[in-house]
Amino acid sequence: MRYLLICLLLVAAPLRAELLIQITEGRMDAVPVAVVPFANGGATPGDAISSIIAADLHRSGQFRPLPAEDMLSRPSRSEEVAYRDFRVLGSEYLVVGSVETLADDKFRVRYELHDVGRGVQLLAETYQPSARQVRDVAHAISDRIYEQLTGVPGAFSTRILYVTVNRDDAYPFQLQYADADGARAQTVLRSKEPIMSPSWSPDGKRIAYVSFEADGLPAIYIHELSTSERRKVTSFAGINGAPDWSPDGSRLALTLSRDGNPEIYTLDLNTGSLTRLTRHYSIDTEPRWLPDGNSLLFTSGRSGGPQIYRIDLKDGSVRRLTFNGSYNARPTITPDGRYLTFIHRQNGDFHVAVQDLHRGTFNIVTQTAMDESPSVAPNGSMIIYATQHRGTGVLKAVSVDGRIKVDLPSKEGEVREPAWSPFL
Repeated sequence: MRYLLICLLLVAAPLRAELLIQITEGRMDAVPVAVVPFANGGATPGDAISSIIAADLHRSGQFRPLPAEDMLSRPSRSEEVAYRDFRVLGSEYLVVGSVETLADDKFRVRYELHDVGRGVQLLAETYQPSARQVRDVAHAISDRIYEQLTGVPGAFSTRILYVTVNRDDAYPFQLQYADADGARAQTVLRSKEPIMSPSWSPDGKRIAYVSFEADGLPAIYIHELSTSERRKVTSFAGINGAPDWSPDGSRLALTLSRDGNPEIYTLDLNTGSLTRLTRHYSIDTEPRWLPDGNSLLFTSGRSGGPQIYRIDLKDGSVRRLTFNGSYNARPTITPDGRYLTFIHRQNGDFHVAVQDLHRGTFNIVTQTAMDESPSVAPNGSMIIYATQHRGTGVLKAVSVDGRIKVDLPSKEGEVREPAWSPFL
């Protein structure tokens, strides 16, 4: 059964495979914004910082940056701003700034956000990053601008986990993570056997995943990113799959077949004790915590085909959530608990779908045909997922409302199993 995650093998891309970002469809009403190249560019990170900010805002699909070559002036601080120069070009907002080199390999980065129409300054902040922190500061500025203009926290400072494969490598399977824009790819693990189902801890410091490295059998590991220290937490006979962290980071939800049939369990990471949650002759798999920590989503075939259910951890009651079509699997939920995202089959194709749990509405948000592994950004705005393009595994992202679409192709090879980090 396709929805039984742990039975799927992954195909993906080579070592340290950086992702590219391509906006394929944005909002027709994207807000025009001018991000002026920061003063003292060229030999300093000024140009790089302003370029990252412009790219971040563009990648959100909600903003349309003005090309630098079209700018009539290039101010770096409020006293230099001539609002008319940007009104005539249709820009609604303006970002200016500068970078100053300090001692000890540090920089002073200053930026301002202006409302062009009203002719007022909205934000003005200063950072002092080291050379290694320059990209982090650029993303932090993007986050601040995005939140100021949309009311929603930005997710540009987050990261993405994904699995890659290079069949020509001695260790073909790699678990990697990168910035949300695909830069600074890092390899967490290389293996001769498949790696599956990566999941972030709520603090972003640890990850859990399934590895087949021990005699080709599945086991679940927890990996500390800062130290590379890891430990095996389950290796029962049969299935060990689909780990997902509880909101407080104290437990994992997972799928085990230790009692003969795939069922949903929780594992207390402090005591090692297991609690079995489901008892059904059908397959129960793909558990995902709800934000309240008191209930779980999971996929089950108990209605005759894969559908998504919710189990209350207090009383054990189970309620079916999906009724559109005969196949709905791989559930995940937006941080506010409102939107259920999952894989829906329609006319033989597998798409990402979104169901509003408050209003009951249902919407297919992708047109690709072999979608899987949806993961929601921590601000609830975008869904990253894996799909096929010309026979190759790639990553794509789509807004929850389906209006914004982004391609994240690897520079080479295939990429699968994305997982969006929490806020870091």
